[in-house]
Amino acid sequence: MQLGRHGRDKSVQEAGDPKGSGTSLNLPNKLTLVRIFLVPFIIVFLIAGEKVPNYTAAAIFFAAVLTDWLDGKIARSTQQVTTLGKLLDPIADKLLISTALISLVQVGRAPAWMVVLIVGREIAITGLRTIAASQSIIIHASDFGKYKMLAEVAAVTLLILDWPPRWGIVAIPSLGLLCLWGAMLLSIISGIDYFLKFWKVIDLNR
Repeated sequence: MQLGRHGRDKSVQEAGDPKGSGTSLNLPNKLTLVRIFLVPFIIVFLIAGEKVPNYTAAAIFFAAVLTDWLDGKIARSTQQVTTLGKLLDPIADKLLISTALISLVQVGRAPAWMVVLIVGREIAITGLRTIAASQSIIIHASDFGKYKMLAEVAAVTLLILDWPPRWGIVAIPSLGLLCLWGAMLLSIISGIDYFLKFWKVIDLNR
């Protein structure tokens, strides 16, 4: 494990560091807000049109995911990484995935208990991020968190599109459901990893 200044893990950064300073609404932050804006449309088209596959909802979800990739790429390549972006981006991601999964439960394409575990983890981590931010500490996403996000995107996309079709064979789980299992396991692992990092750097007396 590589340590930054004061022996602190490089995945943990003080919000006041130069690389994280600035709260201007630049292009990456605007793209993050667009992702949040698209969330209600995913809910409407997924629940209102319970068709399988649902291409409209899938297209909107893909566009929202694309903004996630673009804002990170633009922020890094143009050095527009801000503290606001680091705090807002994971919130937008969690909102996008959580609402999509809850909508999939509504239309009967995702098990409620799995979604409760994933969404519950997201709410808990958001709470920890808020506590850390109140002490000017930003804990960056680990590789487990990134893999979790990829698994969640794959699961939501495949469940929306119901691809590949199971041809009425109920005993065989769909590919989307298998990806959801992977996302749930990675959610638990990444949640534990985040909590351990949080526990090491947080001051409980503040």
